[in-house]
Amino acid sequence: MNKVLVMLFAVIMLLFTACDSKENDIEKLRLQNPNTHVVKVVEHTNASSYSYLKVEEKDKEFWIAVPQMEVEDGDVLFFTKSMEMKNFRSETLDKTFDSILFVDDISKTPHSANGKMSHPNVESTKENIKVEPLKDGYTIAGIFSEKESIVGKKIKVRGKVVKYNGGILDRNWIHIQDGTGEQGRHDLVVTTNSSVQIGQTIIAEGTIAVDKDFGSGYKYSVLLENAEIKVE
Repeated sequence: MNKVLVMLFAVIMLLFTACDSKENDIEKLRLQNPNTHVVKVVEHTNASSYSYLKVEEKDKEFWIAVPQMEVEDGDVLFFTKSMEMKNFRSETLDKTFDSILFVDDISKTPHSANGKMSHPNVESTKENIKVEPLKDGYTIAGIFSEKESIVGKKIKVRGKVVKYNGGILDRNWIHIQDGTGEQGRHDLVVTTNSSVQIGQTIIAEGTIAVDKDFGSGYKYSVLLENAEIKVE
């Protein structure tokens, strides 16, 4: 009986030692990445295009939503930017979150290590795309060059979807390119209630806004808002 108790005690001590070691490793990662959130997953659920993760950071637990990913409880994740949504309702989960952070640059390795930094307002790399412009619309280069004269006006543009973020700030965010415009003026962000897929060619008709700042890093020099989308 005494031998059994000794063995049980030894196993418990090993478990505590392993937990302490992992917590120490996480704390070291935080010190090495001072501008990065380092969180441990304590609960996870996949729904639609998102993974909803209950995470722990410095003894504080909270929920984050990320583009759907493979994750296990106990995994350590990294992110730098997020947007808080209060009283967010997920119809898929039939659950209302008092507070949840929508994270787009989630990673299983430190951002400083893999260079990954994604965010809805971060332009996509210019791709080898050539889209025929609309006769009654604008090119993306034209929108950037004429933004001051067309602000507040409703315009059309044709482009190829290169990035899509759904359900952030009660709208979907689309990045389109048409092959025009120099680096930095080649990628147009469109907000809409419609859903699209990366690679689709679309016609977007919406209202031009300039120097739009939603806070938390969501800032745009040009934005096509509340667009109606036609997939070609």
